[in-house]
Amino acid sequence: MLKHKYIDKICIIAIIIAMLLTILLIFGEQLGIQKASSSPAYTKRLFDDSKVHTIDIQLENFDSFIKNVQLEEYTSCTVVIDGESFHQVGLRTKGNNSLRLTNEYGLSRYSMKLEFDHFIGGNNYYGLDKFSLDASFQDNSYLKTYLTYDMMDFMGVPSPLCSYVWVTINNKPWGLFLAIEEPEESFAKRCFGNNYGEIYKPDYRSLNDENADVALKYIDDNPDSYDNIFRNAKFKTSSADKQRLIKALKILSTGDNLETAINIDEVLRYFTVQVFVMNWDSYIGHTGHNYFLYEQDGIISILPWDYNLAFGTYALGMTNPIKDPKILINYPINTPAEGSIMLNRPLYHNLMKHDEYFNKYHEYFNKLISEYFESKQFEVTLHRTSEMIATYVKNDPTAFCSYENHILAVDMLKNICLLRAQSIRGQLNGDIPATISGQQDNKTNLIDTSSINLEDLGDFEDLKSAKARQDTALAKILE
Repeated sequence: MLKHKYIDKICIIAIIIAMLLTILLIFGEQLGIQKASSSPAYTKRLFDDSKVHTIDIQLENFDSFIKNVQLEEYTSCTVVIDGESFHQVGLRTKGNNSLRLTNEYGLSRYSMKLEFDHFIGGNNYYGLDKFSLDASFQDNSYLKTYLTYDMMDFMGVPSPLCSYVWVTINNKPWGLFLAIEEPEESFAKRCFGNNYGEIYKPDYRSLNDENADVALKYIDDNPDSYDNIFRNAKFKTSSADKQRLIKALKILSTGDNLETAINIDEVLRYFTVQVFVMNWDSYIGHTGHNYFLYEQDGIISILPWDYNLAFGTYALGMTNPIKDPKILINYPINTPAEGSIMLNRPLYHNLMKHDEYFNKYHEYFNKLISEYFESKQFEVTLHRTSEMIATYVKNDPTAFCSYENHILAVDMLKNICLLRAQSIRGQLNGDIPATISGQQDNKTNLIDTSSINLEDLGDFEDLKSAKARQDTALAKILE
């Protein structure tokens, strides 16, 4: 029989400790305690990018789904990922100009979103709540988005995971798509921990509007003035959440004490890649959108999104689109847009007014060029990935281009990136002017781009030739 004069106290303490441990086990995540593994299970399953995965989308009336794509409404389906079934998953098409143009050309290959918890709360794929299937619209290489995210990841920018998937509809071939993790709750937890902040996707209702909030310009202290931001919040936002973001934009507008409102280091790394890939369907482009905004504790940063029109292939809506490869490949890193646009993009312009941040921006360019391109990492990644997807592209029944044009696009993308890296190295060394005005005055040392044809990456002519292929594939599914 156990005897001790402090036995009662020992028992009470033991009971209290046991209760505390139980509470921590049950409510640990809510209390901000991280799991031993910071990598959710879906990262090693669907987003293992060393192989091509399989996804079968099962729904009763695919014909009706295709006919109603413009509504962008969710329909329920069963999704079979690598042989494992998930029921009552929300499915809808996605896209802006890509969706409109696909419809206008009478095509049927759309990018799509799959949302596991749309119809059933808590439904998920090994912790993943939502991902998209990118159709590689106007990207004959199938590589532009994948490589850009790889660059962003290399530079330490929180970026969506992605992997290639062979998609079938009701067990009939539909094509090779790129699965991309959507920046919502699972993404936020993975990148920022359980106590993550707010995510927004600023976007305009009409490109003809001023859209100052999409440009991240401070307007006033009224949340209603920032409708393009707050109506696109990924999580439910409070008045305090909105005021924190507005305060950050107000500080940004002054150009002073930016470290109190901006995750400067992360933003500089983002712009390094963004400028390299010459993406003008973006924050520093004509449209000013296609990015996610992250805010936590009053500090904001910008997150990457949507790169099918990168590498100089975006001209839609621009009054005088730049089509000359020599201008595009050599595009200056210090003025990556015309002055009228730069003055209306404070997240870039107001940072670059500071010598410290401007110099750091150049340091990050040096890192990207020396450690990603000159080290051959880029070529290894491109070769490995293009080899992996080659057979799937060849057999893709809804491809926007022929297999021969795909091979041409891969080679062209490789050449574009290597020449772009060569030009930026020259700009960093001072051999090539790094501003628009400097290049207009001195074209002597600009990189020769006579071997470059940007249309090889994807053009409207490809959309016309794709219709017969896609009609045949759709007819087989509807049999």
